[in-house]
Amino acid sequence: MESYIRDIFEDMKEVQTRFMAESLPVIVGISTSIANCFVNGGKLYIFGNGGSAADSQHIAAEFINRFRMERPPLPAVALTTDTSAITAIGNDYDFNEIFSKQVKGLAVEGDIAWGISTSGNSANVLEGLRSAAKQGVTTIGFSGKDGGNMRGLCDHFLNVTSENTARIQEMHIAAAHIICQLVDEIMFGKFSR
Repeated sequence: MESYIRDIFEDMKEVQTRFMAESLPVIVGISTSIANCFVNGGKLYIFGNGGSAADSQHIAAEFINRFRMERPPLPAVALTTDTSAITAIGNDYDFNEIFSKQVKGLAVEGDIAWGISTSGNSANVLEGLRSAAKQGVTTIGFSGKDGGNMRGLCDHFLNVTSENTARIQEMHIAAAHIICQLVDEIMFGKFSR
């Protein structure tokens, strides 16, 4: 059993090393865009399904409360938490519209829409990003595998090249934590203007 666990850690290290080499400039770009959005009075809307829905809520909480430093709340909203809106849209229209309708109703130019899909093919996430782009909202996409249909759809695209959903989700939350820390440092810390 211990060798099985070691193999999992080795796989994690391999994915992490590759991801770090591929993603550093993208993480800097995402962090800078989010910090600029907040400085200019914009809001961040985050969405995904299943584990990615949980990650959306986790990331929004890090911004609205605090990450590592004491600072004012930053306006981030997970579009995965309003069960009345989600079920009404899913029932009256289609589940594929649960994020796009919320984006259309809430997001304005200067805001950011951040979609998370481990496959890059979640129809409702893609529709949310498409709606955001049509409204002049900056788009961030977190994906995995080969990037799926999300590739080429976002202003900032971060992909974890792995077929293992657990490894993809681990890198997504690690990157999100780095982004949270960088945004704090850009706005209030060592990189502040």
